[in-house]
Amino acid sequence: MYNFDEIINRKDTDSVKWNAVKFLFGEEDLLPMWVADMDFASPPEIQEALINRAKHSVYGYGLPFQYIKESIMNWVGKRYNWSISEQWIIPSAGVVTALATAIQTLTEEHDQILVQTPVYPPFFNTIEKNNRKVVFNPLLLNDGRYEINFVDFEEKLKNGVKVFILCNPHNPVGRVWTRDELVRMAELCEKYDVYIISDEIHADIIYKPNVHTPIASIDERYQKRTITALAPSKTFNIPGLQSSFMVIPNHEIMEKVKSVQEKMGFHGLNLFGNVAIEAAYKHGEYWLETLLPYLKRNVEYVKNYLEEEMPNVRLIEPEGTYLLWIDCRGLGLTDDEIKEKLVKKGKLALEPGPKYGVEGSGFVRMNIGCPLSLVEEGMRRFKTAFS
Repeated sequence: MYNFDEIINRKDTDSVKWNAVKFLFGEEDLLPMWVADMDFASPPEIQEALINRAKHSVYGYGLPFQYIKESIMNWVGKRYNWSISEQWIIPSAGVVTALATAIQTLTEEHDQILVQTPVYPPFFNTIEKNNRKVVFNPLLLNDGRYEINFVDFEEKLKNGVKVFILCNPHNPVGRVWTRDELVRMAELCEKYDVYIISDEIHADIIYKPNVHTPIASIDERYQKRTITALAPSKTFNIPGLQSSFMVIPNHEIMEKVKSVQEKMGFHGLNLFGNVAIEAAYKHGEYWLETLLPYLKRNVEYVKNYLEEEMPNVRLIEPEGTYLLWIDCRGLGLTDDEIKEKLVKKGKLALEPGPKYGVEGSGFVRMNIGCPLSLVEEGMRRFKTAFS
């Protein structure tokens, strides 16, 4: 029913992924497998909903976010086994915007905020731009799998951290944190009175037998100290619509968030963002269930290719997300040399690991949310870069 093998020409469509490579990488003829959006057509139900609304021809102010909350509640309840109230849901222009709003709500200037590196760069960039202090809790790579350094985690919380930003599933290392890991982190946040901002934007891209658990869903105590940021954007490939939301069970925190949004002049999503969220969560599940095994096949292709063709390069096998974290340290090259070979020789645009923190040195991030033929071409170029 859905053709994920279809190659869709995205050039000259204002695509950052395809049209910004010259600016960002210095070359134009690169295969872009860097930024986190997919090359698949969004579900036809979303397309149809947007087209039908556009046909009306009058694009005045839309109704508040209220009318799509039911579809969000149903999705979160079914997919994550979390029963949420409509009073807990508030819109945001994007998850990064939600992070900034939450930081401004829960902290003051110069407060300490903890992140687990290597991690999505806007985590520490947003902290710094809001004049807060980044505290690092580096993840530990043990036998090809990342784990949390709980001794260091507790030590950092003990020394004055006000907020912990959780990434679950984790970008870029692909971990889907287990319930036990989440409980252990949350209990330490309870112990030291630390708020939690949980970025769960990749919550729907999970490979079995892994299961996504929202940290706030585990215990009422955790709910009271957590702001959860969610969106259909990664799931259904609609990030350009700038549509996301926060789940905030604590009424006092919710009122503070609303106050921060009012100061920024934010009053809700655009008309088409509302339409897309409702269509995605009401009608997109079958599309997603068809997509997940396709993505898993892409992951397996990269894993097998590296094992057979480039045994000195290792895939950190993901439990979730369509982003691959690839260990290139066995090549014996500097990060600048890795990037230069990929761009100049391989004609391939990947995200350099150091963007995600110093622990990313020697790694690259690859987006396999695309037709298998592009993944195959990407791996040929990857091998050519280092041949």
